[in-house]
Amino acid sequence: MAKKVESSQVHELLLQALETERGGIQIYTTAVQAAQNEDLRKEWEHYLEQTRNHERILTNVFAELGMDTEEVSPGREVVAGLGKALVASIKTAIEKAEPAAAEIVAAECVVLAETKDHQNWELLGKVAEAGGSGAKVLKQAVEEVESQEDEHLYHTKGWCRELWIQSLGMPAVLPPPEEVKNVQTAIGAARAEHARDKMM
Repeated sequence: MAKKVESSQVHELLLQALETERGGIQIYTTAVQAAQNEDLRKEWEHYLEQTRNHERILTNVFAELGMDTEEVSPGREVVAGLGKALVASIKTAIEKAEPAAAEIVAAECVVLAETKDHQNWELLGKVAEAGGSGAKVLKQAVEEVESQEDEHLYHTKGWCRELWIQSLGMPAVLPPPEEVKNVQTAIGAARAEHARDKMM
């Protein structure tokens, strides 16, 4: 039996989602500075622009739902703190590590941020599917953003893996198979990783 969506938790999810996008802008801005591979730098610059747009989309959702974009909650504060910690980690790596190592740290930080971001949008999609107040606004936002979030997560995970493999002195596939095959699903990512040996 279907249960009614808990509106207070939808509210909290939206606060965290907006904060995640704001943190993502800072994370990508910093990660771009650490990128050594030109293809990766271009990709992150592209994702930075998309993330700025995702923040705009969510700001519009807040306006449509009559929510305050600056409202604070304990969960939102945690998300903000995590975002700042990831930015600080990348900056520390840029200052103290070899450039190739800093690039890996940046990729790992992007993967961590995008894991949360991807989950936010997946959950917002489920809220939209459940119907009720605000479902139409959420559905439109999710349709605009979801495939981009898939790409951000799966492609950067591929970059992170291949940069690590390269640093270990083994043959890497750069750009990674996820990028070459334009992966946008977990199944596609698994298939691309499985096919990497054939692509070397």
